[in-house]
Amino acid sequence: MEARSTGAQPRHTLLLPSLRTSLLLTLILGVWYCQALEMITGKIPYLEAVNGSTVLLPCKYASCVGIKDLYFRWSFNDTDPANKLVDAWIKDEFTEPAHLTIYKDRVEFVGSTKTQNVSILLWNITFEDGGVYTCYGKNPKEKGRYHNSTFTLSVVDELRVVDNTLTILIASCVGGTIASLMGFVLIKNFIIFVISKVQERNKECLVTSSGIDNTENGLSGSKSTPKPTPKKAPKKA
Repeated sequence: MEARSTGAQPRHTLLLPSLRTSLLLTLILGVWYCQALEMITGKIPYLEAVNGSTVLLPCKYASCVGIKDLYFRWSFNDTDPANKLVDAWIKDEFTEPAHLTIYKDRVEFVGSTKTQNVSILLWNITFEDGGVYTCYGKNPKEKGRYHNSTFTLSVVDELRVVDNTLTILIASCVGGTIASLMGFVLIKNFIIFVISKVQERNKECLVTSSGIDNTENGLSGSKSTPKPTPKKAPKKA
């Protein structure tokens, strides 16, 4: 009899194409993520400053594949393109920004390629300077993709006084609890130490008293010679 083929393929054979596709997608995403330029305005991209003061707007860039002809700019309230503050090009990792242009008064560029820094200073700020500042970057190595990060500035008459009463109270309670635990541990260790010393002294007393008893009965550490048992006289018949 001839064997008939059912046409069914092994399960592991069907899984191979999907596995290859998943690996390929993972590789592509990993390469893209590695090449992605980052514009970083700090862990806390928010500042409250007093009217008339000078503030720093921080921004750094990072790219794991390096940069070439990196373009960056700062903008204020980006809904209006006319609010551009600063822009420039950075040729490579070793060259300072070229064609640096400052579009507004009271703005100063304080960045450096050595620290991958494109930060700016705002001098003598006013209430009109309050808003959202955007730091842009475009790296041609990434086919001209734009990346950005924002920094929010709030201008006030005077800084608010923060009430630290609750914080101080919590810190005092925590500190008192820790001090109590440390005191308890110290007292416990002291008691254990005293008990161990008393036990050692009691053992020494027992050894000493045992030595005295042996001395009274004979030389210490010597064995006493047992006296021979007297023989009984035989009974007369």
